[in-house]
Amino acid sequence: MLDVRRMQVLRAVVTSGSISAAARNLGYTPSAISQQLSALEREAGTVLLERAGRGVRPTPAGSLLSEHAELLSTQLAKAEAALADLKNGRTGRLAIRYFATAGAALVPPAVAVLRRELPGLQIDLKLVEPDDPLPEVESGDADVAIIVFPRSRPPAKGIEVVHLLDDPYRAVLPKGHPLARKRVLDLADLADEPWVGNKWPPGPCREIILQGCGAAGFAPNFVVESEDYPTAQGFVAAGLGVSLIPELALGSPHPGVAVRRVRRPAPVRGIHAAVAAHARDNPAVRTLLAAMRPGGAVAAAGA
Repeated sequence: MLDVRRMQVLRAVVTSGSISAAARNLGYTPSAISQQLSALEREAGTVLLERAGRGVRPTPAGSLLSEHAELLSTQLAKAEAALADLKNGRTGRLAIRYFATAGAALVPPAVAVLRRELPGLQIDLKLVEPDDPLPEVESGDADVAIIVFPRSRPPAKGIEVVHLLDDPYRAVLPKGHPLARKRVLDLADLADEPWVGNKWPPGPCREIILQGCGAAGFAPNFVVESEDYPTAQGFVAAGLGVSLIPELALGSPHPGVAVRRVRRPAPVRGIHAAVAAHARDNPAVRTLLAAMRPGGAVAAAGA
């Protein structure tokens, strides 16, 4: 088998015209160059160079190997550049999983930043709802999952959890409800109201509501269940009950509802990114997470 490094030495000798010149250019001694060439001729089974005056010139076999050495150098340079792009996050594939609210409010501007800054990156996006996006990272099917905390089960070992932002819950009332006259509600103000559920099947977001209401001394009476926040707002607007909805899900409130802050306690869900171990040092992941933090996409757009 031909040694690629010795082929590069041959190419240096052919292009410079002599062993001594190639030795100067490569930083070797002429003896070392001669040894490399002799070894390459043994590998090739033929003579590669012949004397030409005070220098050398390639035989047909030498010219052939010198040309291929040049092609190999070009391909190696391309491979090194491609590897650098991959290591720096400029190319490759990034698989992102998310839940619906994050998909509407957080993911699109962050992906726009990735597209602008890393146009060679292939982005694999998938909404996981009502299921939990976390298992896709745990199974190796995704690099990043946007998830909600607190949760009953911690992520698997080796997965890094990065806090992105806190998303406070707001009270959502029918527009003409008497409590809508208040700017801020105590959570206990809603104790005797009928409630509209907004997440089915229940998950971390429902648990946050139940814990908040429990801290205020009551358990909410859910009279209607819905699978998403827009539908829940429609039920509230129809006067069927009240609800607690995260602020990120209220970008376009229903015209028939009033949105008010709550306190004592003020339920909050933490939005986090679960990052697979193999992706934690990926520059593309760092760019994504920075863009998903408050003001991140705006700051990146102005950079």
